[in-house]
Amino acid sequence: MPHISFSELKNWNHCAFYHKLVHIDKLKGFVGNEYTAFGTAIHDVCEYIMLYQKTAQGKTDDLGLLFEKQFLKNLKALPHDVRGNLDKGLVTSMRTAAPAIIPEILPAVKEYFGEHEVVSTEEKIYVPIREFDDQEYFFKGFIDLVVKTADGKYHIIDWKTCSWGWDSKKKAEPMVTYQLTFYKHYFAAKHNIDPANIETHFALLKRTAKKNRVEFFRVTSGKIKTNNAIKLLVKGLYNITNKKYVKNKLACHGQYGACEFYKTKHCR
Repeated sequence: MPHISFSELKNWNHCAFYHKLVHIDKLKGFVGNEYTAFGTAIHDVCEYIMLYQKTAQGKTDDLGLLFEKQFLKNLKALPHDVRGNLDKGLVTSMRTAAPAIIPEILPAVKEYFGEHEVVSTEEKIYVPIREFDDQEYFFKGFIDLVVKTADGKYHIIDWKTCSWGWDSKKKAEPMVTYQLTFYKHYFAAKHNIDPANIETHFALLKRTAKKNRVEFFRVTSGKIKTNNAIKLLVKGLYNITNKKYVKNKLACHGQYGACEFYKTKHCR
């Protein structure tokens, strides 16, 4: 069935024409780099730790080997031209950072949530978007972790790798926090749970921090914020289904450099 993910919506919000090239025309846009390889490998370790908490305790060396295996696998999976331009110094620092982060993951979870049970890891969300009437569309996503605490509340957690952390501006940025807003909304719909009984959190895994390498912080999504997120989603779907692909020329040069299609035959 037609579906949309949060990352796809972000691409549309960034530039509708970029969305067309990547998601409609199926051209290759961003294909990954050292940061994505590191992030995916750390996510794999986090998933293992949460699934097998008792086994993971005291197994820091084994978890480090798991990271190393997954990190190298992810690097090798990158396209040849990307692998040829990897920052070797950055890769080395990432291999050093992971063993420092890993021992802090489970203690940070226990300190933040207290008594809890793991409900799911990498839970697939594939729920009809009832708010969009023009065509049947599904919201698709994968929730990194869901735990349930002693008070009966469900907690949705998304792991995020970063360097030293996030400032207050990024922690409140709508196109960052809307990810958890959507997860909460559609997780509640999937399981028929009162949204008031669900809380959402980001967990920052910090590569360059000297201490407190794992930081949890809560993201709130009340009715107003949820309605704003849904309005953006419906607006995106309306434009996508009606083939309105307006170029955002302000997006040609982003935070991480020029767009992959800038001044190519695909976008002039």
